[in-house]
Amino acid sequence: MKADGSVTTMVAMPALREVLAGRDFRRLFGVRLIAQFGDGLLQAALATFVLFSPERQPDAVKVAAAFAILLLPYSVIGPFAGVFLDRWRRRTVLVRANIVKALFTVPVIVLVAAGNDGPGLGLAVLVVLGIGRFVLAGLSASLPHVVSGRDLVTANALTPTSGTIMAAIGGVVGIALRGLVGGGDRGSMIVLGGAAVSYGLAAVVAALIAVDRLGPEGHRPADTFRGVALGLVSGVRELRVHQQAGRAIAVVGVHRLAFGVLTAGGLLLIRTTFHPMSEADAALGQFAVLTAAAAVGALVGAILTPAASRRWGAVAWSVFALLQAGIGGIAAVIVAAHVPSFAALLIGGLSLGFAGQSVKVCSDTLVQRFIPDDHLGRVFALFDMIVNVCLVAGIVLMALVSPTDGEAPILYACTGLLLVAAAAWYQRLSPRRVRATTPEGTP
Repeated sequence: MKADGSVTTMVAMPALREVLAGRDFRRLFGVRLIAQFGDGLLQAALATFVLFSPERQPDAVKVAAAFAILLLPYSVIGPFAGVFLDRWRRRTVLVRANIVKALFTVPVIVLVAAGNDGPGLGLAVLVVLGIGRFVLAGLSASLPHVVSGRDLVTANALTPTSGTIMAAIGGVVGIALRGLVGGGDRGSMIVLGGAAVSYGLAAVVAALIAVDRLGPEGHRPADTFRGVALGLVSGVRELRVHQQAGRAIAVVGVHRLAFGVLTAGGLLLIRTTFHPMSEADAALGQFAVLTAAAAVGALVGAILTPAASRRWGAVAWSVFALLQAGIGGIAAVIVAAHVPSFAALLIGGLSLGFAGQSVKVCSDTLVQRFIPDDHLGRVFALFDMIVNVCLVAGIVLMALVSPTDGEAPILYACTGLLLVAAAAWYQRLSPRRVRATTPEGTP
C-alpha cells in the first residue's frame, strides 16, 4: 500500500528524533556541520579574493584554475581515502585532519595578505580541501558505528544533505561577512580566519567521541591503492557489460561538461561584461543569484523526476531534459551574451540546473537497477570521478577558447548541439521504455 504524504511525515519524524537521540551520532553530525560550514567559508573567501576582487581582473584561465582546485580533490582523492580509513582509528582521523586543515589555512591567510593569487595559493587551498575529503569519507564510514538498523537509512539521508546545505550557508555567510568588514583582501582574510576556527571547533567536537567508538573493527585486510585502482577498472568492465548503466552515466558526464562551460561563461559574463571591474560586489551578488537559479532548477527537477520517469520512462525523461537544455537553455545563454541580458542568463541557469538534476536522478536509479550489488560501490566511485572530471573539463575548455568577457556564442552553440546529440544518441541506443525503478520496483 502506498503511503500518502501525511503518513510518510508521521513515520519520518519519529525516525529522525530516534536518530538524533544518540549522543555520539549528534557529535558526529556536529563535526560534519561545523567542518562543512568552514569549507563554505573557505570557498567563499577564495572566490571573492581571486574572482571578485576589484584589484584583479579574472580571465578564463583563473576561473578554470579556481574551480579545478575546488572540485578535483573530491574526484581524485575520494576513492582512495578508504585505504587509510580502514587502517587508522577514524575518530583520530577526524580530530587530526580537522586540526591540519586549520593549520594549513594559515598559509592561505598569509598569501592573501600578501596579495598573492598565484600557484602557491592554489596549492595551499588544494591541501586544505584534499584533507577535507578524508574528513567527509571518515564521517560516512563512521556512521554505522553510531546508528544501526532502520535508523541508518534516515541518518544517510540526513547527514550528506545537511552538510551540503551547511556548506552553502557557510558560503553565504562568508560573502556577507566580507562585505560587513569592508570587503577587499582584508575581508577575505577575516573569512578565512573564520574557516580556521570552524575546523578547530570540528576537531574539538570529534575529540568528545571515544577513541575506538568509530572503528575500524574486525580483521578484514585493509585495502591498498592498487586494490582501489583495480576496483575502478572493474567498475569500467561492469559498465561495458551493463551498457544501459554505462549510457546513463555517459549522458550525465555530457551534461556536466556543458554545465562546466556555462558556469565559467556565466561567471565571466557577469564579472566583465555585465559590470565594470570596479563593481565587484555587485557582480558577486549577481553570480550568487545565478547559482540560486540553477539550484531552483535542480529542485524542480528533483520534484518532477520521480513521477515523470515512472510515467514516461527514465530514458525518455532524461532525453526531454537534455533537449530542453540544449535548445532552450543554450539559446537563452547565447541571447544573454549577445544583448547582454542577465534575465536571459537566469533562464539558462534554471534550464541547465533542471536538466542536471533530472538526468542525475534517473541515472543513479538506473545504475542501481542494472549493476550487481557487489560492484555497485565501485561503479558509483567511478561515477563520482566522471561527474567532477567532466565538470572541470568543461571549465577548462571554456578557458582555452573563450575571450575574457565570456562572449563566446559559437562555443555556447556547440555546447547546445552536444546536448542535443547526446539526447539523440541516448534515445536511439536505449530500450523504448525504461522505468526509473530498482529491481524491487521501488522508485
